[in-house]
Amino acid sequence: MTRTLVVTNDFPPRQGGIQTFVAALLERRPPDSLVVLASDHPGSAEHDATLPYPVVRRPTGMLLPTRATARAAVELVDRYGCDTAFFGAAAPLGLLAPTLRRAGVRHLVGATHGHETGWVALPGSRQVMQRIAGGLDVLTFITEYTRARLAPALGGRTRLAQLSPGVDVDRFTPRVDGAAVRRRHGLGEAPVVVCVSRLVARKGQDVLVRGWSQVLARHPSARLLLVGGGPDESALRRAVAARGLGGSVVLTGGVDTAELPAYYAAGDVFAMPCRTRRGGLDVEGLGMVFLEAAACGLPVVAGTSGGAPEAVQEGVTGHVVDPRSPDAVAATLAGLLDDPARARAMGAAGRAWVEQSWSWETIARTFGDLLDP
Repeated sequence: MTRTLVVTNDFPPRQGGIQTFVAALLERRPPDSLVVLASDHPGSAEHDATLPYPVVRRPTGMLLPTRATARAAVELVDRYGCDTAFFGAAAPLGLLAPTLRRAGVRHLVGATHGHETGWVALPGSRQVMQRIAGGLDVLTFITEYTRARLAPALGGRTRLAQLSPGVDVDRFTPRVDGAAVRRRHGLGEAPVVVCVSRLVARKGQDVLVRGWSQVLARHPSARLLLVGGGPDESALRRAVAARGLGGSVVLTGGVDTAELPAYYAAGDVFAMPCRTRRGGLDVEGLGMVFLEAAACGLPVVAGTSGGAPEAVQEGVTGHVVDPRSPDAVAATLAGLLDDPARARAMGAAGRAWVEQSWSWETIARTFGDLLDP
């Protein structure tokens, strides 16, 4: 059996989308086929003790392609006989690829997510991405949007293959009960629009707040549940207060990841009107929250940023809206609340689509094919 060295700065217990992505891929590989080199984080030792494969931590919170990291990686290649390598995020750790190839690794795969589309937009970082691609056998992309941004800049330096994140369809399911969350936040039996995401400008919570009065005009008892923390939390709370929406908009702050399915389940409609910012440098790579919400049986409303529209089947599992128009967002939300039967049908269609195309089992098979060509 081939053994894969996984080099990643993004690994639990650190939280985030890439961390979840990498951990879920590895969970579905044979344990004796893996060894991980990762950065350190509070709670790492306790976390690693639960894993069935070895994890070596560098004493740094940010793993970079330094000489020390290269030495540690080569040592693991030698110790475990690794003949493949996987970079959890190709930029910048993929710069280590030539060193690993000289050490005997025969097949190297690097993953991209969303931020690499920003890298290839700027001359200096574009050259770095070209170097990274040139050292890899395969560079993965998560959506057709990201492929379309990467391919022209990389100029055929490596093979591009799709490797999207997946959804744990046993954890995110319509069977989850959101009643406890509704009680905790005083939602009662009201119709609820829920948004689960970091509170940053790209995600569009500010647009939800700006349009919420229009939703209330048609559904006076509706509630907007904003789940998550982030740098924009204070500004959002001020905006809610200034608009007199304190009785209908709830900001939960940060929520433990184990509770997220219940927060989705507390909603009737999911919305995250994400928008591209900073001249295309701040963009949504895909938006796993749309797929998690769909897996829980909710219709989804997405913005047009980046690959987000690829997480929605327009008119079937939800809608893609102009994320810069509070009017358009509010009208779409109110329309779904107007017709609960249509909303439920969209949720059911979304659940079926996620099971068929976005489950981790499907993604893991693709990952295995990329590692073992």
